[in-house]
Parts: sequence; C-alpha cells; structure tokens
Amino acid sequence: QMFEAMAQGMIKALYVIGENPADSEADVSHTRRLLEELDFLVVQDIFLTRTAELADVVLPATVGWAESEGTVTSSERRVQRVRPAVEGPAGARHDHLIIGDLAKRLGAPWPAETAEELWNELRSLSPMHTGMTYKRLEELDGLQWPCPDTNHPGTPFLHGWLWEDDLGGNPRAPFSLTDYEGPKEQLTQEFPIRLTTGRALDSYNTGVQSRGFNSPIRSGEQLQISEVDAASLRLSQGELVRVSSPRGSVEMEIDIKREQARGLAFTTFHFPELVDLNLLTNDEWDPKSGTAEFKAASIKIEKLTNGAQRA
Repeated sequence: QMFEAMAQGMIKALYVIGENPADSEADVSHTRRLLEELDFLVVQDIFLTRTAELADVVLPATVGWAESEGTVTSSERRVQRVRPAVEGPAGARHDHLIIGDLAKRLGAPWPAETAEELWNELRSLSPMHTGMTYKRLEELDGLQWPCPDTNHPGTPFLHGWLWEDDLGGNPRAPFSLTDYEGPKEQLTQEFPIRLTTGRALDSYNTGVQSRGFNSPIRSGEQLQISEVDAASLRLSQGELVRVSSPRGSVEMEIDIKREQARGLAFTTFHFPELVDLNLLTNDEWDPKSGTAEFKAASIKIEKLTNGAQRA
C-alpha cells in the first residue's frame, strides 16, 4: 500500500530502517523507479544496501544482536536482555539514539536516553509487558508475555484454557473461513511454467547479512526444474537459459531435479547480485496479509545457445 501511495504521489519522502526494498520487493524494477522518484529518501542500516545507494541521506547503525543494548523477543514470546558483544564501527550509532536525536531536532519531546528508559516507557503502555523489568529479565533469563505485573511468572502457554474441559469459562475459539481463489497471475501459453521462490538454509533475505561467507550449499544462480520439463525444452544440467515473466528477464543455470513437479520451477531470492530474481516476481498482494504474490509468478524458459554454460 505504501508503494501504491508512492505511485499516486501521496508519499513523497521515505525513512527506511533495516529494510532493503530495492532488492526484496516483488516487481523490483517498479519499486526502484518509485524509490528514485521520491523527493527525499533516508536509509538507516548496518550495510550500504542497494536501497541505501539510492538514498539522499544514509544513517549508519549498529548491529542489534552484536553491538547494541536492549531486549529481543523470540517467536515463543520470550523477552530476553541483549548486551553488546563488540563495539560498533566508528560513525555507527544505536538505532534508538539516531531516532531520538532526529525527533528532538524536529521539535518532539524525547526524554528517554537509554534502552532501559525506552523499555520502561513500553512497559507503561503495554499491559502485556508491565511486569518485565530489566532486573527480572536478567534474574529469570527472560519472561514470556503476557506478564501483567512484577509478581507474575510469565505465560509459557498463551491459550492454555483451550485444553481445559470447560474452556476456562471462555467461549469456543472461532474459525475463519476464506474462499480459495488461487494465484492472481495465471499461466498462459506464453508463460506456461509456475515460478515459486523460497529460502536456503544458510542465507537470509536479500543476502546483505549472509553473503559475506562461502557455503557449499548455495545455489543462487540455479533454477530448479523437473526432468519432464527439461526434456521437453531440450535442456541439460547446468545449461544457461533466459527466464522471463511478464515483467522482465534474467539469465540462470538449470538444475534438473528428479523430485521436482512438472510445470513448477524453484529458486532462492537471497542473491540479487548474482540473479536479480525479483525482476520476475508479481506484486499482486493479498488483502488479508498484505503479502505480495512472490510464490506464484508465470514464466517461460528459453535456450540461449546450443547448450551454453556459465563460464
């Protein structure tokens, strides 16, 4: 929705913190054009990402999990303390200090100077975190929210009442049904193969934090297809091909997989510096989740030369 607003001229300036939309968004050529057309773009990040390269101002930040003070919340709702293991590089500042200084220069009251003061402000506003003082988080190696007061032990099971015979006096949990529609982008004679993207075990998002080390399981340049599709297209293992969608084209190596389903191609999205994959993906989005249709682009695969492979 923000990019739609940018296209309509409703958003003219953007402040991006720790994100790399110039590589991560679907239909990324459209995204880059919108970012370039902004009146003002500020990026706050730990690396000079492709988005940061487009920015008018870059604010270097410290690494949250290694160089900063604060808290982290895991997927099991456990809040734990974080302390810096190393000093950040010269010129890099903690996120909360950058944002606090910017707020003050814009005239906003910003009394909190430390990570603990900011956390206490959050506790004063969120009943689920009220009982989570820094002291308790340190003494108990973390607490799981909800934790409504300083005597509360935290909540290991969020919906434990669902297992009680009388549901703890609560009404039954509702189920929400939706009608299945399938992908917005349909396969056609011109683009007859379904492309889906996914993650690799050793890599993270657009690769900014994970591409700096070598790994034997990486396959960022490869497009996995079935034996049946390889035979029908007369393609061989490792062959260089052109992969196209209604939005753009990239060159990739073919990786033929026996277990791959016919008509389905798969690749990762971690290596835009090798293959600018999101030139192909579809920016239709789900109205419930707001998620783009990364997993269902329609593509065609074309031979480049007679069995050519990447040098």
